[in-house]
Amino acid sequence: MGRIVIRGGLVVTAADEVEADVLVDGEKIVALAARGSAEAESWTAERVVDAGGRYVIPGGVDAHTHMELPFGNTVASDTFETGTVAAAWGGTTTVVDFAVQTRGRSLREGLDAWSAKAAGVCAVDYGFHMIVSDVTDASLREMDGLVAEGVTSFKLFMAYPGVFLSDDGQLLRAMQRAGGNGGLVMAHAENGVAIDVLAAQALAAGRTEPRHHGEVRRALLESEATHRAIQLARVAGDVPLYVVHVSAREAVAELARARDAGLPVFGETCPQYLFLSADNLAEPGFEGAKYVCSTPLRPREHQAALWRALRTDDLQVVSTDHCPFCFAGQKELGRGDFSKIPNGLPGVEHRMDLLHQAVVDGHISRRRWIELACAAPARMFGLYGRKGTVAPGADADLVVYDPAAEQTISAATHHMNVDYSAYEGRRVTGRVETVLSRGRVVIDGRGYVGRPGHGRFLPRGTCQYVR
Repeated sequence: MGRIVIRGGLVVTAADEVEADVLVDGEKIVALAARGSAEAESWTAERVVDAGGRYVIPGGVDAHTHMELPFGNTVASDTFETGTVAAAWGGTTTVVDFAVQTRGRSLREGLDAWSAKAAGVCAVDYGFHMIVSDVTDASLREMDGLVAEGVTSFKLFMAYPGVFLSDDGQLLRAMQRAGGNGGLVMAHAENGVAIDVLAAQALAAGRTEPRHHGEVRRALLESEATHRAIQLARVAGDVPLYVVHVSAREAVAELARARDAGLPVFGETCPQYLFLSADNLAEPGFEGAKYVCSTPLRPREHQAALWRALRTDDLQVVSTDHCPFCFAGQKELGRGDFSKIPNGLPGVEHRMDLLHQAVVDGHISRRRWIELACAAPARMFGLYGRKGTVAPGADADLVVYDPAAEQTISAATHHMNVDYSAYEGRRVTGRVETVLSRGRVVIDGRGYVGRPGHGRFLPRGTCQYVR
């Protein structure tokens, strides 16, 4: 890898914007110096990257992906190899995926299974959260050991009865355990029992189309579960709580109230909730199946509350919940029954660009773009300082980003292993040009030059917001 100098760019972090050159030596950033300064001019390197007219930003941190996730009778179409290559194309250099505990089995078995899937094939660095689907005395004890190994966050579901759902007592016990070991509980906040009642009623009445997926997963059932999760976290001793994929303005209001009260409650949303809507679920024929995800896409009027919460820090992170299923042969499993459509959208490749479009459109500032996409997820999940910033000592995860380039998002040109794009035909301003992962160039002038196995597993610290 050797020494690389990135010259002439505007370095943008969550804290600052400065015209500076960046020196990389091996896997680390070793220095920043003002453009044209004697220090910068004295640097020598094997390679000089011209960043004139470009931004130099940290590599993105996508803290919510599902590579190779089983769902019903199928499996998410991106492998750890294809999914992390697509991440690199989009300027994301770290993903945190979800290892899954199978009911009746240990957390360790689930983590080992997911570790085996990722080992030796990832294009960028990766970590794991642990999905706890069977809360028992044994699995609670295992949580302590996983935190010590750097798997420091645990997802529990308030949805999907019979598959993932934890009842209130199980959720409380997991929160209490996390309060003792420093882990962060992540909650999928939907009232799954009530949703199943509404889904059964809709199907019995002949309402089988994809749009009914969103209609039965009502916003009030997201906000009710969010409220309940917050109260359980308080009962557990005001333990930190992170609510995933927030889509409803009513759920945002619950998070805002908790944060106004000083509680350690955090939330993420995803690009699909900011740029897509229930109108997509209602597209003619079976096209709406492409947009089935949970929590579901909401009517457009919810978007204003999400953007406002991103500006006010009532939502801290934008992740993708990347969980792709091809339209042909996978989404089609739900023809005639929306409840059988695999839940999930592709998105890991386009998060950085869509959020830059939000800068162009005036929703957020440049620094907030980097905060939401890089710095905040790194802090939330114990990686900041190594990931999420451009500073001496940090990993040389760097993106040279052209803010003026225009592109059209399309399945014909994306690199995710899925046969459609949720953003087909959308024009955006801004595009990744060069990407370094730990000092190695993996995207070079719009060409992929990385290799499988470059990405390493990242043991993570505990949440840096609550130390």
